Amino acid sequence: MFRNTEASYGLASILFHWVSALAVISLFVLGYWMVDLTYYSTWYKTAPYLHKSFGLLLLLLTLIRLVWKVVNPKPKADPNHKRWEQKAGHIAHLAIYLLLIVIMFSGYLISTADARGIWVFDWFEVPGFGSFIDGQADVAGLIHQYAAYSLMGLTLIHALGAIKHHVIDKDSTLLRMIKVIKS
Repeated sequence: MFRNTEASYGLASILFHWVSALAVISLFVLGYWMVDLTYYSTWYKTAPYLHKSFGLLLLLLTLIRLVWKVVNPKPKADPNHKRWEQKAGHIAHLAIYLLLIVIMFSGYLISTADARGIWVFDWFEVPGFGSFIDGQADVAGLIHQYAAYSLMGLTLIHALGAIKHHVIDKDSTLLRMIKVIKS
């Protein structure tokens, strides 16, 4: 089952979710590690290159995922979920998408403040338009950093919520995002 049903997420949504989760966590770890690299480190140029390339691919995946969400039905919420849980889940998902876009846009502004483009694995170059504000790289860098920390905190809450649904509520919320459930 490729598309979502009323009872379950389809394979496409499941793959979007887990590939995005892996990319977000990996990019955070790589970003956290690479800011302390010195000029003499063998990773000084490679780590940012990988971070930018994977970040731009995640941006593309996120945009495709958002279109997929619009054209594909969302499975119905478990009728046993409290109204506040449904509302909190909806707000958390919106915040995750918003933070992803802020992080990726600020990353772009950091990397292109000097008007150079960003090469994605030497496949293609995303053009840079230069600086729009004074100290753009520094301002965008702070936004990028704090939005990334916020996203990691929200990701932890999201994961704990899914575990709570599985362990305490004993419902299918987590299972619907792990495997395709026949309706």
